[in-house]
Amino acid sequence: MPRKKSSGNPVHSEFPKAPTGIQGLDEITGGGLPRGRTTLVCGSPGCGKTLLGMEFLVRGILESGEPGVMLAFEETAEELTQNVRSLGFDLDDLIKDNKLILDTIPIEATEFEENGEYDLEGLFVRLGDAIDTIGAKRIVLDTIEVLFGGLSNQGIIRSELRRLFQWLKNRNMTSIVTGERGEGSLTRQGLEEYVSDCVILLDHRVNEQMSTRRLRVVKYRGSMHGTNEFPFLIEQHGLSVLPITSLVLEHKISKDIISTGLPQLDEMFGIKGVYRGSTILVTGGVGTGKSSLVSHFADAACRRGEPAIYFAFEESSPQIIRNMKSIGLSLDKWVKKGLLQIQASRPTLFGLESHLVNFYNAVHTYAPQLVIMDPINDFLSIGSPREIKSLFLRMVDFLRSRQITLICTALTTPGESSQDTEVGVSSLADTWILLSNREYDGEHQRQLYILKSRGMAHSHQVRGYTMNHRGWHLKEVSGGHR
Repeated sequence: MPRKKSSGNPVHSEFPKAPTGIQGLDEITGGGLPRGRTTLVCGSPGCGKTLLGMEFLVRGILESGEPGVMLAFEETAEELTQNVRSLGFDLDDLIKDNKLILDTIPIEATEFEENGEYDLEGLFVRLGDAIDTIGAKRIVLDTIEVLFGGLSNQGIIRSELRRLFQWLKNRNMTSIVTGERGEGSLTRQGLEEYVSDCVILLDHRVNEQMSTRRLRVVKYRGSMHGTNEFPFLIEQHGLSVLPITSLVLEHKISKDIISTGLPQLDEMFGIKGVYRGSTILVTGGVGTGKSSLVSHFADAACRRGEPAIYFAFEESSPQIIRNMKSIGLSLDKWVKKGLLQIQASRPTLFGLESHLVNFYNAVHTYAPQLVIMDPINDFLSIGSPREIKSLFLRMVDFLRSRQITLICTALTTPGESSQDTEVGVSSLADTWILLSNREYDGEHQRQLYILKSRGMAHSHQVRGYTMNHRGWHLKEVSGGHR
């Protein structure tokens, strides 16, 4: 099972925290869950509460050397083991090594029926024995409402909840207690009133036939944390909380200069190319050659021996390869050599979060130096401009932290201002190249203009260009390029 390394910059920890090992969650919580305290994870059925708890235990064992106990009141040990096997977690081996205990208490068990004075002494004995047996440091109780499902006396419930949480705290256990979402409250029993150190809310919603999951840290006493709703996915390696990004703008930058693949275009930049790790936006109308231009970037990267990934959302891989041959680019040879990966899919195939995780996994798998997204407008079919800008920001932040160059194309419509894009991401780009078709003297003429390029001087000329079987060619202009 692969280890999931957290990304982003470390932040100051106000008090000891236990890393969850869950991608993105440790960034949001500033290092993990409160060590020696109890965290409430609540949400509706099917939102991922049990899986989050199990991954917290498994990652704790594998990455922090902290044995754990899972006490379930609904599912059997066999069901839990089977459910998490699809995530790559082999609980049987952890149990055999005395690093994990799975214990279940059926709701119909006589020791948990309301009979006379109800208390949890039997539960404390059971938990204490499990903790001492393996020297557990972490524990998950799933789902706590079931434990009190047969009780009607709210006074007893409140009293025993206080005793339970205090007992866990006295044992210095880093605990997760899961609870079902209530009507008008986070949980049915109002657990948030008692588990106030850290409360995490999970939500699973369907909007316009697209299913999404959201996570929000409602409360984290004594610690800074992300307060927004963050998308998360349950995938083959466990949970991934998005954004996969750092919390502060302290990325390392590169002074390396890379070629666009077009010497004439390189000359239009004061440094004879663009900075490695920068974000480049190419916009233009239909037929202006956006895909052809970014393919030159890809070809140049591969010629340097640098891997590249081309995410295409309108054309298939064979189409792109065939079409680029018409301008003298043989992308297929780079594909065969493993230097170029073309991943083509319709945006509607997944939700925005799935596209982001696919993007993240592909970057980790292939370790590219250049990433192309062509075009980003197509995401409007599955998200709003605000959501797409948020997606783009996470991609930019993720790649900048690794000094990977990102090139995106965006289609502009005839009635749209050339100083903006339909998805509103132009402000995030370091370099913005505008392409256009102008009608002059009875024919269309293509033109290129560098609207901005941060950190360098660049040409302010509007340059005509042509495309033929030998590629792109910028027309010479009188008076130089400045």
